[in-house]
Amino acid sequence: MSGRTHGRSCPQRTCVGCRECTDKGALLRMVLIGGSLIPDLRGRLPGRGAYLHPVPSCLEQAVRRRAFNRAFRGPGPFDLAHLREHVERIAQQGQQAP
Repeated sequence: MSGRTHGRSCPQRTCVGCRECTDKGALLRMVLIGGSLIPDLRGRLPGRGAYLHPVPSCLEQAVRRRAFNRAFRGPGPFDLAHLREHVERIAQQGQQAP
């Protein structure tokens, strides 16, 4: 035996809102494009990315703590309309599920 584990490890990322380290797949990646924070659903958009739990509470914490300014190394303010809409849509879908 080589001593290697047989299970694949999942990359870990930190949520900019609650600062909890979680599997990459459980977080929403976003990128800054032209001053707007855009959800990167496929994880393929170019540029610096930041990760967030797709729940309104983490989004509000990130806004309150100015975490986006640090994550994207910019003074801001950033347009959050697309990101807010996406997070709210996910939250509504989660409430409708049985």
